[in-house]
Parts: sequence; structure tokens; C-alpha cells
Amino acid sequence: MIKVISFDFDGTIATHRFADAFWLEGVPTLYAKQNNISFEAAKKYIIEEYDRIGDNRIEWYDPCYWFTFFDIHSDYHNLLQHYRSSIEIYPEVPQVLTHLSKQYTLIISSNAKREFIDIQLQESGLKKYFSTIFSSTSDFHTVKKVPDFYAMICQKLNISPGEIVHVGDHKEFDYTAPQHHGITAYYLDRKETSTGPFVVHTLIEFEMKMTNGRKNSRMLKGSQNRI
Repeated sequence: MIKVISFDFDGTIATHRFADAFWLEGVPTLYAKQNNISFEAAKKYIIEEYDRIGDNRIEWYDPCYWFTFFDIHSDYHNLLQHYRSSIEIYPEVPQVLTHLSKQYTLIISSNAKREFIDIQLQESGLKKYFSTIFSSTSDFHTVKKVPDFYAMICQKLNISPGEIVHVGDHKEFDYTAPQHHGITAYYLDRKETSTGPFVVHTLIEFEMKMTNGRKNSRMLKGSQNRI
């Protein structure tokens, strides 16, 4: 029986607007000013370095690493605060979380650093819906690609893989990886480029699958009891 629903964060709960503002506008702006070069030149160089590392490595998600690498003489926490106005939640999220939180324990399982998750949850008022937040990079020093990340979550929550469902927008990290650990996972494809029994295009579709799944489970139990 499903007890816990795990949500990815960026691209699932929140749009990429805040993260993109921080990484693609804020960091290049600071680097350009400090090195007296154009914003365009700074952004080109910085994106090349981001791409060189890639999202399979933990450093890619770590602002402390990049501020040190680029020798930026500033506190990245100030930059996070500066872009608070860029935080954007997908429109269906509050409704879906309200409904699902009445039936399940909700958690976040994300690659994003905890500081990024916390500020967006606080600003949006969504923190109350989640019992626990797991940042693979902050809490376990790994990325979600590693199936052990989901094993560690189950261990922390004292649940079996059959008692948790995960949903997220990264096909490898949010769909393939949890499946390797025996967890039911849904791929959130907001661009609607793929279909399948475990593909959803909005969180409303995901909510419907979870709600129908629970109804079907109750009906099955009722029919079994009548046999």
C-alpha cells in the first residue's frame, strides 16, 4: 500500500525560472563586473564550464563550488535572496498538494541544494505540505541518478520500496533510477513528447492516477472480502 509520495522539485513543483536567474544571469553578472568583461562573454565562458562538468556530477549543483571555481568575491546566499522575485510555482501545484496531502505523506526528493529548495518553499508557502525534504547533493553527497539515493530515503523513512511513489521531470533521475530500486515512478513530461502508463503531462494527471489507484485498491479489497 502506498503511504508516501515523493516529488522532484525543479521542473516538477517549481519552474526553472529561479534557478536559471541565479545560474545564467546572477553568476555571469557578478563574474563580468569583477573581471571587467561584458556580460555576454562572461555568460558564454560560465555556461561552457557548467557543461564541462555536467549534471551527472555533484559539483554541477553546488554554488559554493562554482563561486570558488570562478573566484567570485561574494556570498551566494545574497544572490539567492536577490532573485526571490523570480520564484515561480506551476499553477496546478497548490491544488494537487492540498488534495494528496490528505491521503499521503508528501516529501521532496531533489538534486537541488537545500538552500535553493528552502527559499522557494518559504516564498511560495508550500513548505507546510511536506513532512521531509531530501536533497541528494546536500544530504547524501550524491545525485539522484544513483539508485542508492532512493534506498537511503526508504531507510530514513522506515518504509519499503512498495510503499512510496516518485514523480519528476528527469527521465533518468526521476524515472529510471527509482525503478531500479523497485519504486513505482512516474515521468512528468510537461512538453508532451512521450506517452505511456507511467507518463503524465501535468501533476493533475498524476493526482488522478494516484486517486484512481487508491479507489481501485479499495474496490479490490471489497470484492475480495465478499468472496
